[in-house]
Amino acid sequence: MFARYFMIFAAVLVVAACSSTDDESLMDDQMIVTDDGVSDAPLSTIYGEDLQGPSAGTQADLVTNVGDRIYFGTDRFDLSAEARSVLEAQATWLAQFPNLAITIEGHADERGTREYNLALGDRRANSVKSYLVALGVSPSQINAISFGKERPAVPGAGESAWAQNRRSVTRVD
Repeated sequence: MFARYFMIFAAVLVVAACSSTDDESLMDDQMIVTDDGVSDAPLSTIYGEDLQGPSAGTQADLVTNVGDRIYFGTDRFDLSAEARSVLEAQATWLAQFPNLAITIEGHADERGTREYNLALGDRRANSVKSYLVALGVSPSQINAISFGKERPAVPGAGESAWAQNRRSVTRVD
């Protein structure tokens, strides 16, 4: 009977020794996790850094604050009003970083021959480049390249996939 009480007492001590409700424990490098596995700690505690958003002048900054892609109609390389709006924002963003180089990638959907889609991707990339230059971006900052149908953003056939693959993407070099 004594051994049974001793075992219960020892189990209670072990459990009590493992729990901590001190606010100081949040300051340690410990991961704070609730019963469902989700942390209640601030992100800066979890990741060990202050999260201020992407660094200025990076690809992540471009994507987050401006947008890195525009879309085209079938067999088209002319710029829609929405595309011009995105490119105007890109030109303003690029003006903040005059030493930054970018690459404009032209893409096409899977329909058509490889050669046709490479040429179409080239026209799309150069259409974007020309518009950015007209907005004041230095031509020496911009490289244009075509990938044709070789790098689809969305695999598969159908208008939904094709529409997302007919695009131009601006990449920070």
